Amino acid sequence: MSNNDDSNAMLYMLAGVGIGAIIGAAAGLLFAPKAGSELRADIGGKFSELKGKTEEWVNEQRAKRAVKGAAEELGV
Repeated sequence: MSNNDDSNAMLYMLAGVGIGAIIGAAAGLLFAPKAGSELRADIGGKFSELKGKTEEWVNEQRAKRAVKGAAEELGV
């Protein structure tokens, strides 16, 4: 297996874990005894938090790839 295949497998595993966490959190919120307006506010807040974390992670990955690409160009 090449290094790229290992990276893709890890990425898919992390995506699966993330999706499972999202589904679990949503199920927990939906079955919690709260009023509808409170639930919508909670879901909106969690979604915003998750979106921010996802954007941060994507930016970090892009930066790592840029550094890796620059290092390869320099032969390091």
